[in-house]
Amino acid sequence: MQIWVDADACPKAIKAILFRLAERTGITITLVANQFLSIPPSRFIKFLQVHSGYDVADNEIVKRLHSGDLVITGDIPLASQVIGKGGHAINPRGELYTQDNIGERLNLRDFMEVLRSSGVDTGGPSALNSRDIQTFANQLDRFLTQQCGIKPR
Repeated sequence: MQIWVDADACPKAIKAILFRLAERTGITITLVANQFLSIPPSRFIKFLQVHSGYDVADNEIVKRLHSGDLVITGDIPLASQVIGKGGHAINPRGELYTQDNIGERLNLRDFMEVLRSSGVDTGGPSALNSRDIQTFANQLDRFLTQQCGIKPR
């Protein structure tokens, strides 16, 4: 299993958790972004810079993804593609996307898009807080324990 990170919008605190995980477990983590990112020196942490453009990073992740891989993303359409290809997806707030919930998440996303395009101010997500970061870390630990037999930190 490999972990892919939709890194352009991934919060620093989440990346820090993933960097520690890579060193602790030896799981390869690849950050994919259309802008340069500084990563710590590690044989387990890789960076793939892609060209700028709409969904270029997402498309590259889907292209390289293997069944069973994990993707860290807040992008619901990307998560849907990942699940459709046999992968797994967790958002930076710790929600595990599954076959059972991805359709509902897509529908809600599309509904909110319709509201915004009609002029309704739907607001945005709240800033990531320490509880969100802990929820992400816990979900990641549960996932790795269930899928890979890797014990939590």
